[in-house]
Amino acid sequence: MAEGSFFEKVEKIKMPIRILILVGTLVLIGAAFFFLVYQPKAAAIAQTRNEIEELKMKLTRARISAKKLPQVQAEEARVDAQFKEALKLLPDKAEIPSLLKSITQLGAEAHLQFRLFSPKKETPAGFYYRLPVAMEVSGKYHDVATFFYKVGRMERIVNILNVSMRPVKANSTELITNCQAVTYRFKGTTDGKKKKKKKKG
Repeated sequence: MAEGSFFEKVEKIKMPIRILILVGTLVLIGAAFFFLVYQPKAAAIAQTRNEIEELKMKLTRARISAKKLPQVQAEEARVDAQFKEALKLLPDKAEIPSLLKSITQLGAEAHLQFRLFSPKKETPAGFYYRLPVAMEVSGKYHDVATFFYKVGRMERIVNILNVSMRPVKANSTELITNCQAVTYRFKGTTDGKKKKKKKKG
């Protein structure tokens, strides 16, 4: 009886109202599907797409880096070789005495007499130390020029600075030459260790 009365009531509802109820029901179902199912899924899909795009970009960058790796390694090896070659021009601390001895030997070969040969305190400058040596020699102008030329051709870097000349006596071809020979040495790891020990002490 209950079912019959329900259908009877439905049949009594006018057709436009039935259509409105049907449309409303469909709208509610559609809205529920959109907000509860479609929208969360769409957001998750969009996020996943963004993550995929980021991964693609990272993969592309990684591939480019991988292609450039041999070139970067070759450039690094070239720079390292140049650095090692440059270091050959800078003696280490152990070589300084023999280097100074070589300078005096060149002076003797050029027939100069050393009146003064005084190494001064080394001073830091960037990644190297400057080692100045005050010199005073006596000899003819040509001999001094020969000495300077030979010093300039040494394997190690030695610069002659602050040159001044005066005759031993009036009208003499014998000159007294004062100058400063400056050589350089690379700052090694031992220098850093010594500084730390001094600070601790």
